[in-house]
Amino acid sequence: MIATPDLFRTGSCADLKSGVFRRYFPSAALWAKLDLLLMLLEYFQMIDRVEAVDLNAKTLTARSVVPAKSPVFEGHFPGYPLVPGVLLIETMAQACGFLVLAATDFAAMPFLMSVDSAKMRTFVEPEAVLDIEAFLEHDGSGFAVVKAKITSQGKKVCDAQLKLRTMPFDQLPLGPIVKKRAEEVGLMAAIAASAATGE
Repeated sequence: MIATPDLFRTGSCADLKSGVFRRYFPSAALWAKLDLLLMLLEYFQMIDRVEAVDLNAKTLTARSVVPAKSPVFEGHFPGYPLVPGVLLIETMAQACGFLVLAATDFAAMPFLMSVDSAKMRTFVEPEAVLDIEAFLEHDGSGFAVVKAKITSQGKKVCDAQLKLRTMPFDQLPLGPIVKKRAEEVGLMAAIAASAATGE
């Protein structure tokens, strides 16, 4: 779910400074870190930014922008680039994982266990802006059940129910990496905002 920090920077996003990205990410501070804000498909970094978390309702919203170029598109498909469905599933899984982390106060690491009732409803092309929503239905006994969906410009892209296995961080060497990535995508700020508003 989480890529190691040394993979965060890549030249693949250097030429993506087009109007669509400036419209969705107008902040100069964020724009200066463009390489951390675009999906890096080849490194399984699918979530660009956590927009909001509601701890009471146990929901999370996030946004991602598909890069204009990626090695993934060289094979899927030559001359007709499309985001593979498996990476859309991964995008939903990562949003669900961040929600579980927030809901459990980073007590355990979520790992994708199963995908149920997944539906791919349309193609996703380069530069698409994806809005991801996750809804926690159950957490306990070492697993979580989460529903997720992705839309783009108001149109349904895909949806699924995902089950995640959760393992205590004291059994894994991933705590610092996960918290660093959570900070970078804005999860910590979203959690703080939720707590401040009582959500």
